[in-house]
Amino acid sequence: MTPSPDPPPGTETMTRASLTNRKGYDERFLGPVVPLPVPTDPAIETVVLPYTHFSVVFRPDRRLAASTAVMIDGLNLVDAERDDDWRFDPRLDDSHQTGHPVYKNNPLDKGHLVRRLDPVWGTSSEAEAANSDTFHYTNAAPQMDIFNQGKKLWLGLEDFLLDHAEGFDRKLSVFTGPVLVDSDPPYRSIKVPLRYWKVAAFMQDGELASTAYILDQSPDLTRDAAARALAEAARAGDPPPLGAFRTFQVPVADVAEAAGLDLGPLPAADRLPPRMRAEKRWTQLERFEDIVV
Repeated sequence: MTPSPDPPPGTETMTRASLTNRKGYDERFLGPVVPLPVPTDPAIETVVLPYTHFSVVFRPDRRLAASTAVMIDGLNLVDAERDDDWRFDPRLDDSHQTGHPVYKNNPLDKGHLVRRLDPVWGTSSEAEAANSDTFHYTNAAPQMDIFNQGKKLWLGLEDFLLDHAEGFDRKLSVFTGPVLVDSDPPYRSIKVPLRYWKVAAFMQDGELASTAYILDQSPDLTRDAAARALAEAARAGDPPPLGAFRTFQVPVADVAEAAGLDLGPLPAADRLPPRMRAEKRWTQLERFEDIVV
């Protein structure tokens, strides 16, 4: 295990004024209105944080995002150097965010929810701001540092879908977040999500289309054995034992149900065949060609 290094001095904070010009996600980016995904339970408090070309719907009670929404303009993407300068968002109290101590000296990565490359488009100043904005702790969630085929597929979904949309306008709106449930295992004052979701929206043949995916890092054990392993790790103060990443294409409605989110018009725009949706069929992806769009 390689310890996660401490952030460089001065990189963990920004000023509130430095983010005042951020416009965030535009629900009309694709043409039809596609709102930000928000919890269906009105008792759940969230804060909407706009950044450059994306927004985060944040849950202070879980110290993690409920959802993120990013606009990807595939024709105007810009190369930008990775900086890895993670920082708190000054618009929230630091104690409400999951900062570096959760990731220190363990096999947990700061997993980008909005992928670093996705909002990096437009003018040079926009691209630079977007690249930097993705390194706020509000856009991170704990994921295992292992790399396997399931994670490779997850990280490359946006590229695959942009390539698929090459004959169209090459725009995507991508929504991502952890599946936050009460049974998530506790670790260092947070609960570690075992699943993540992603929904991509795009225009196809003049109509709104969507596809949905689940990334599962649950322990690859029987339910009883997994429960015992998670409980033992919690008692010892260790990170929860997580399994290899498994990526599935799922009905959009299943993401809405699992994450407790209102996904607006996206379930009705699902490109999965109606029979697969009716059967709530999950397809584990072994390669990008397995994706139904």
